[in-house]
Amino acid sequence: MKQDIFAKLEQRLGRVHTRQRLGIEKDYEQRAFGGGINFFHIENWYSIHSIIRNSLKLTGVYWRGCRNAERIQVRHNLIQRTDVPTLFNGFTILHISDMHADISQGAVRRLVELLDVVTYDLCVLTGDYRGKTFGSFDEALEAMAQVRSHLKGPVYGVLGNHDTIRMVPGLEEMGVRMLLNECETIVRGDQRIHLAGIDDAHYYRVDNIEKAASPIPHDEFSILLSHTPEIYRQAAHANFNLLLSGHTHGGQICLPGSIPITLDSVLPRYMGSGPWKYHNMVGYTSVGVGSCIVAVRLNCPPEGIWSSPIALLLAVSLRRRFKKLEKRSPDIATLPTSAPILHPRPTKYAPTTVTRTERRIPRMVFDTPKKGCPSRHLAPLSRGRENRLPKIFFATTGVPFASIIRKSSRVITQSCIPSCYLRGCLKSLMQGRSGLA
Repeated sequence: MKQDIFAKLEQRLGRVHTRQRLGIEKDYEQRAFGGGINFFHIENWYSIHSIIRNSLKLTGVYWRGCRNAERIQVRHNLIQRTDVPTLFNGFTILHISDMHADISQGAVRRLVELLDVVTYDLCVLTGDYRGKTFGSFDEALEAMAQVRSHLKGPVYGVLGNHDTIRMVPGLEEMGVRMLLNECETIVRGDQRIHLAGIDDAHYYRVDNIEKAASPIPHDEFSILLSHTPEIYRQAAHANFNLLLSGHTHGGQICLPGSIPITLDSVLPRYMGSGPWKYHNMVGYTSVGVGSCIVAVRLNCPPEGIWSSPIALLLAVSLRRRFKKLEKRSPDIATLPTSAPILHPRPTKYAPTTVTRTERRIPRMVFDTPKKGCPSRHLAPLSRGRENRLPKIFFATTGVPFASIIRKSSRVITQSCIPSCYLRGCLKSLMQGRSGLA
C-alpha cells in the first residue's frame, strides 16, 4: 500500500519533490517545540489535550462548547474590485477550511446538510482534513469522501499542517484537484481568472509562491489558496488580488466578544478571522468548519464562506435601484449614497441560504416627535419584529440605541432602507453632519 502511494506521488509530483516532502514530514510531524513559523505547537502536545478537555468539564462549559462546534454558520463575503473581469461578476466561491473530519463528526454531518441547499460556481478547500498531525488518515479520507459526494462543480484544495502528502492520491481520486505550488485557469467566455494554491506554509514550510505565480500574467485577476494567512506579505507582493485561507480557527475558544486567546499564527490580530486588506490585496481568513485538539468552540462558531468577487457593475446597478427608491420617497434623498454596500440581496450566482439578518431588509419607520420633545422611540414594525430593531441599530452602528434616537427629528415614512445606507446615515447623525439632524 505504501509503495503504491509512493509511486503515485512520484508520478504526480516527481521523485525529488516527493522524497523531500516525505522526509520533512518524518522529521517534524510529532514535534511540539521547534519547526514551523512559531516555536510552540500545542496540537502536537497530545498529553495536554485531555487536560484541556477535563478543565472545560470542570468549569461546566464543555458540553455547551460541543454543541457550539456543530452549529455551522453560513457567511457571505462580498468582494468589490475594479479588476474582476465582467463575465465573472457575481462569481461565487464556496470556501471550506479546517474540517478535521475524523474528530469533528457532528460538524461534518451539519456541513453535508448545508451543501445540499446552497449554490455556487466553484469550491475551494484550504487544508487540515484530519485531526492529528501524524498516524493513520484513512478515517479522515472516508469522511472527506462523504463531503465530496455532496459538492457540486469543480473542487480545488491545498494541504494544511495537519495533512500528509500521502493523502493527495486519495483526495484526487475522489475528485479534489490538489494545488501543490501550482496554478489553474478558470475560463468564462473569452475572459479568465487564475486560481493558485501552495503547500503548507505554517509548519512544514514547503510553500513556493514564486512557482505558483509564475504562469499568471501580471495584469489578470488571481486568487491564492493557502492554509495559513501568514504568507500575506509574500502573496501581496507577488501581485495576487485575493487570498483565501484558514488555520487560525478564529481562536476556537475565545473570550466574550469573540476575542481569541491565541491564533497559533504570526500575523496581525485583525487578520485572524474574517475579511481584511493588505496593500492592494484583499483576504479572508475562515474560522473553519471543524475543531482542533478538542471538539469544542466558545464564542467562535464554525462557518462556511461564500465569497463573491464582483466588478463595479454590481455597485452601479444597486445605486440605480436606490435612485428609483428616491423618486418614490423623497425623504430618502438626504441619505448618503456613497455608503459601503455590505449585504445586498443574493444574486442569481449567490446562495439563498443566508442568515436572517443578512437576508432581510427591515422596514425602518421613524416616529414623529411630540411638540417640544425629542423622538424617543420608533414606530412598531410589521409582522412582529419590534424587538429586533434596537439590536439591528446596535450591530450596525456600534453605538447605544438611545443616543441615536435622540438625534433624529424628521420623519421618514414607509421607506425600505438597506441597512448599509442606514449605517452611513446614522454615522453622519452622530457626527452632526446629516440633513436629518
